Amino acid sequence: MLTYPSIGDALLNTLIHPTAVVHPKAEIHPTVRIDPYAVIGEKVTIGAQTIVGSHAIIEGPTEIGENNRIFPGAVIGLEPQDLKYKGGASWVKIGNNNQIREYVTINRATDEGEATILGNNNLLMAYAHVAHNCIIEDEVIIANSVALAGHILIESKARISGVLGVHQFVHIGSLAFVAGMSRIEKDVPPYTIVEGNPSRVRSLNLVGLKRAGLSSEDLDSLKKAFRLLYRSEMMFKEALEKLEVLPHNEYTRHFQHFLQMSISGEGRRGPVSGRL
Repeated sequence: MLTYPSIGDALLNTLIHPTAVVHPKAEIHPTVRIDPYAVIGEKVTIGAQTIVGSHAIIEGPTEIGENNRIFPGAVIGLEPQDLKYKGGASWVKIGNNNQIREYVTINRATDEGEATILGNNNLLMAYAHVAHNCIIEDEVIIANSVALAGHILIESKARISGVLGVHQFVHIGSLAFVAGMSRIEKDVPPYTIVEGNPSRVRSLNLVGLKRAGLSSEDLDSLKKAFRLLYRSEMMFKEALEKLEVLPHNEYTRHFQHFLQMSISGEGRRGPVSGRL
């Protein structure tokens, strides 16, 4: 049976296995558990009740919040896989209550002072890769072997199925569902199901929306907006303008704003098509 004795004045009462390698300047809360052969670098901060699995590697600058579970073999906070990186102090910042499964990799941002950010209550399944400057909000699930390129934004409660790649600078909207083995090279509108290679908007994510607690009135409004955008004979920009005359709630407003920014926003990829 493994034991986890405390070591050193700086790590007093911390549950650290004697085979783990922890830099003496790392800031580790006394309730953190670090399992055998894990490596924690100098500029790392880890909050209360977090568990770091065996053979995990965490370098810095990296800030990790409370009650996270980092599984064996995960690698967090190493330099970005970006030839533009010049060695500046960039960050990984991770919130609370996340599960980061086996062999997940999360890279630091490219430019000095920037950060790759993971919010709260997320699940990243085994072998997922989060590249430099990605922002993943809250309650997102990313399945096995998903590769996120740089500068991707994933809004809260999105679901990303397994074995797929997402192009750099793509935005994925709230409560969207991306089907497995799709090719994602454009923005995924919130509340939709996107699938295919090339990917297409297939329908509203009605199961996810109902699970999220949307009222029947909110669902009806989203259905009307979706039919106008993806099932009418109008050009997409014309249909987007016509949304102004529909009754609005917080979901239809976000739907419209996301698409407007995707079409006109600087650096955006444009939305995934709904046309075959």
